[in-house]
Amino acid sequence: MSDDWRDARLDLLRTLILRAAPDAREERKWVKPTNPAGVPTFSADGLVCTLERYRDKVKVTFAKGASIDDPSGLFNASLDAGTRRAIDLREDDALDEDAFLALVRAAVAHNRS
Repeated sequence: MSDDWRDARLDLLRTLILRAAPDAREERKWVKPTNPAGVPTFSADGLVCTLERYRDKVKVTFAKGASIDDPSGLFNASLDAGTRRAIDLREDDALDEDAFLALVRAAVAHNRS
């Protein structure tokens, strides 16, 4: 088991995503030499979000984030993007888990509308 904070954070995010959307399908996409493990993606009637690991943060990108409400203000990256929105989390950043669960549920509901 890794003691890297990013691995622990990604595991938590994966658990929360699957709790909010138990029927979501998890896949690894975009495998390449610089990212041999690929990018975890979660789909439920369309792409919901992806998880990415960077040197100084982890990123959750919501494919259609610009179209869903974020009343708790979790989105803090890709705010000018036309379609997507993201959450960058650094080691000491807190995550409002209830707000995150609601955001995932909203993304799934948007895909199904």
